[in-house]
Order: sequence, then C-alpha cells, then structure tokens
Amino acid sequence: MKHLILLIKLSLLMLVTACGVQPGSKDPADFEAEITALTQEILAMDASVDPQEAARAARISVEYPLQLRRDWNVTDPAIIHNTKVNAGLRDMGLCYQWADALQARLAQENFQTLIMHRAIANADNIRLEHSTVILGAQGETLQEGIILDPWRYGGTLFWAPLLEDTRYEWIDRQEVFEYKRLNGRLPGA
Repeated sequence: MKHLILLIKLSLLMLVTACGVQPGSKDPADFEAEITALTQEILAMDASVDPQEAARAARISVEYPLQLRRDWNVTDPAIIHNTKVNAGLRDMGLCYQWADALQARLAQENFQTLIMHRAIANADNIRLEHSTVILGAQGETLQEGIILDPWRYGGTLFWAPLLEDTRYEWIDRQEVFEYKRLNGRLPGA
C-alpha cells in the first residue's frame, strides 16, 4: 500500500511539475558563457574582489553541481527528486545537501576577498523550506550577495543577486535557527 501511495504522489508531482526544467536540459556549450557571466557578476559586487577568486568561484559554482547531479543520480526536476530522496529511492539531493556540498567545496578555496553566507526561504513552512548559499564580497551583508542555488534546476546552477530573486524571500540561516530554537521547533530547544 505504501508503494501505491508513493506512486500516486510521484505521478501527481510529475503532472504538476511537467513544465519544470529537467536536469541537464541546458546545452553544455552554454556553461562557459554562464561561468563568464557569473564571474562578471561576482566582480561587480565590490572592487576589492580578486578576479582570480571570482573566476574560480564561478567555475566551481557552475561545474561542481553538475558533478553532484551525476553522483546523486538526479534525473528529475527538484521537487520529484526530493520525493525520491524522502522515500529512500535516492540517497542525496535535498536543497540543504546541495547547499552544504557547494559551500564545503567553495570553502576549500580559502578565498580572501569572498565570503559565503547561508540562507533559508519559507522557514515557516517545513514542506517548502529551501536552503542555499549566498556568495558575497568580504565585509558585505547577505542582502548584497549572489544566490548560488544548485537545487532549483537539479544541478544546473541558478544564480542571481539576492534582491533580484523574486521566487524566494531569503533570510540568514542563523536567524532562522534562532527563531526555531526560541519557538521550540529545533531539537534540543
């Protein structure tokens, strides 16, 4: 019976998200242009950003999620893949796992002019809660950064200045955790 219910849920999700972007639907030739554009956006954040750091951060942010997509066998739109992870059919691929992995990979670079923030959207709705990485220039706030969201399109990076993302309202992850602690919504609260 559990499998029948899961099958029905997956079928409904496929119908609802049929217009969603499939992982890997972007032409690979476009990735170099994407890396170049992201590099320019990172450099535009602040004159103090090192061009080599910007280029490395952009390349990693675009290419590493593609590797994760292969490693995690992501073949469906994000919401369907989430259902598979939650049902035990896939091991990895929830939004916080994408964000954790990308943040860890970027942290290996020991950037001196760039900083990473973490943000959560829809924290008041656990079924729709979404995590991401925000890249900023050293000393700048989360709101001045660029969203690096590999989950949204299943490994094809979505990026934009935070204030231009009309799909989500991002809040600093620590603020969300503190709110949840105060309201008894985190373990150990």
